[in-house]
Amino acid sequence: MKQSPVNIRNKRASFDYELLDTFTAGIVLTGTEIKSIRLGKGSLVDTFCVFEKDELWVRNMYIAEYFYGTYNNHSARRDRKLLLNRTELRKLMRLVKETGFTIIPTRLFVNDKGLAKLNIAVAKGKKQYDKRQALKEKEDKRTMDRMFKR
Repeated sequence: MKQSPVNIRNKRASFDYELLDTFTAGIVLTGTEIKSIRLGKGSLVDTFCVFEKDELWVRNMYIAEYFYGTYNNHSARRDRKLLLNRTELRKLMRLVKETGFTIIPTRLFVNDKGLAKLNIAVAKGKKQYDKRQALKEKEDKRTMDRMFKR
């Protein structure tokens, strides 16, 4: 299997949230959107997922307008429907109804068949002291790596 060059990540997700369970979902896109994604022109900053009428939608995901697009080019931050099977949707709906849990996208990629996929995670927000602890652990790991490389 060859690795796709498109790998758009939400770097703030693991810092701001404690990721509990992950899923891979398909996305309903237009022609110019998939062309922009294949060029790597997307962002998952401030992106979140919501349920509307038993369907999961991703909101605020940025996909740049296609440079060679015509009059029917897409809008950059429109809502996009996510494709999951019914059991996964029920599980997500059950988890989100509990207080403090949310669904956030963590990675956007193109699979071997050329389809755009979105990794989503059920997450719980971290407190400020949790974030400081994560930064301290990261810094400690970095110093240990430096010491062993010498």
